[in-house]
Amino acid sequence: MIERFLPGAGGVENVAWQVAHELARQDEDVTVLAREIDARTEVPTERIPAPRTWQPLRIARFSARVTARLARSDFDVVHGFSHTRTQDLFRAGGGSHRDWLRRTHPGARGRLRTLSPRYRVRFAVERDVFERSPQRIQCASRLVADVLEREHGVARERILLLPNAVDFETFAPEPNAAAAAMLRNEHAANDALVWLLPASGWHRKGLDTALRALATRPEHEILWVAGGDAPAPWQARVRAAGVEGRVRFLGRRADMPTVYAAVDGVVLPTRYDPFANATLEAAAAGRAIVTTRANGASEWLGSELIALDRADDAHALAASLARLADADERRRRGSALRERARQLDWPSHTRALRAEYASIFERRAAAR
Repeated sequence: MIERFLPGAGGVENVAWQVAHELARQDEDVTVLAREIDARTEVPTERIPAPRTWQPLRIARFSARVTARLARSDFDVVHGFSHTRTQDLFRAGGGSHRDWLRRTHPGARGRLRTLSPRYRVRFAVERDVFERSPQRIQCASRLVADVLEREHGVARERILLLPNAVDFETFAPEPNAAAAAMLRNEHAANDALVWLLPASGWHRKGLDTALRALATRPEHEILWVAGGDAPAPWQARVRAAGVEGRVRFLGRRADMPTVYAAVDGVVLPTRYDPFANATLEAAAAGRAIVTTRANGASEWLGSELIALDRADDAHALAASLARLADADERRRRGSALRERARQLDWPSHTRALRAEYASIFERRAAAR
């Protein structure tokens, strides 16, 4: 179950799309329940009507209607990817929303947001799933699992710890080299050292920290920002940081493999990411990466990934960029990260899910 069954629409949407189609390739009988469905899908789907506007109502209605639909079904296992109350396995792709809010909007600002219906409906669903049911919980990182255990009382034995995966060949740099050269010629001088921040939600992803770090680096180092946020509010910050002319907002891109191949390294000083898929994509592209320990993906990519302790530490980020200014250092780290990413593929990810599904089915049969 997923609200939007669309490839490339976002992190969770892409994961659900990849998992459903890989399950079908591995000869499982798959049905996707969703309110929005891409016509290109090759697996059976059922549309669940739910409002598109006002998020609290949309979440509540979708959850209620899939629950009603499941009451009329004989599915062996139900896997939920959105904020739904009824499933056998709940993918906590966003972690705990309470934890997300505390990390991204600390203090009074965050406490005020808890009064909003937008957050209250998410908190209510998570309480039902995490604290009031025996459902299995899928976590992509120990970062998330620890919070669920500590703050929501989820027993460790309820947790399936499984990292996200990547289409390794899609992000390979060699097939994208020609298009990457054209993109680089369009947006960077020949002697530029190009860093990329590949994300939407720029406050949470630490763009402010990246700007302050860039201000301390040489003039030939520039930053590309790929993501769907409106750049206008950030232009004042670019000017305030003194890096005007050194930051290029690329917008939302459908050619991210080309973008990764065009840059020298990736920076993602995120305040909170249960598992930033962009990090794994950059690793598959063989790019050196600086992120934070608040990115769950950092747990899986080894010591060649540079993980900062604090998302707001512009000095540490600038020092990391200084280390990566050496081309040999970037190549060494990028090569090691690519080998790590090779191990996190969709067939292996899906085989692990199939084993989990079989275990769920067997436990249910034994209970009956």
